[in-house]
Amino acid sequence: MDSQPVKKLANYLGTLRTVIFCTEDLELVKGTARSRRRFMDLLLAQTSPGYLPLLQRYMHTVRSRNALLKQRTPDEAALDGFSRELVVAGDQLIRARMELIPRFSPLARLAYRRISNDAEELRLEYLPSVKHDFALELTQARLRERSYRSTLVGPHRDELSLLLNEKSAAQFGSEGQKRTLAIALKMAQAEYLAGIHGSAPVLLIDDVMGELDVKRRSGLLPLLEQARKTSGQVFMTCTEENWPRELGRDLFRWEVKAGALAKG
Repeated sequence: MDSQPVKKLANYLGTLRTVIFCTEDLELVKGTARSRRRFMDLLLAQTSPGYLPLLQRYMHTVRSRNALLKQRTPDEAALDGFSRELVVAGDQLIRARMELIPRFSPLARLAYRRISNDAEELRLEYLPSVKHDFALELTQARLRERSYRSTLVGPHRDELSLLLNEKSAAQFGSEGQKRTLAIALKMAQAEYLAGIHGSAPVLLIDDVMGELDVKRRSGLLPLLEQARKTSGQVFMTCTEENWPRELGRDLFRWEVKAGALAKG
């Protein structure tokens, strides 16, 4: 950055805010809980300066604790020490995620309504692994942890539930609904970042238009218009010009032919 190496990931993430739209986003809906935890963590890392170091500290503690649990006779004093550190960092992570979802959820619902033309109602629900008291639940899980040789309670096992008309989108949603939901989450991410920082993030849209019908493509227009109004940048790839006509006015085009890049 400015010709100097960036030594910390937290500094890198805070410098250039980007939101990527790509086919792999379907994992947000269809994939494991880990994909949705990463989505929450990225949002918080992009908006809360202390979140990423806290998350790294917590995950380091989980790995250290798991290494102890894998031993035939773990050092009880060391295990207790890592448990205390886990609770201190974990409680802060849970609090940050609990505060995030009520602020983020209305943006996601609105984005989904725009793209789907009010076809279904979206609801996001944060489901923490810790129900009431992290320290107590960790103590109660100690015997099971010995059997599984792994830390079984904590924010590394949280879930973000995605519901369409109160049914699990992953289990009951069609492929079109899942694609729409994945794009809506990314649209909401962009709007959330813009609302906090006052300027739109850089949007990197990788051949998403081809996966949506004409009506659903038009649902992306408000997001792209917002980027234009705040002098944001949008980079979009596609195999054909299948975006809404309104986008055609102010585009710079480049074509890739036989491996060569040429301005269109």
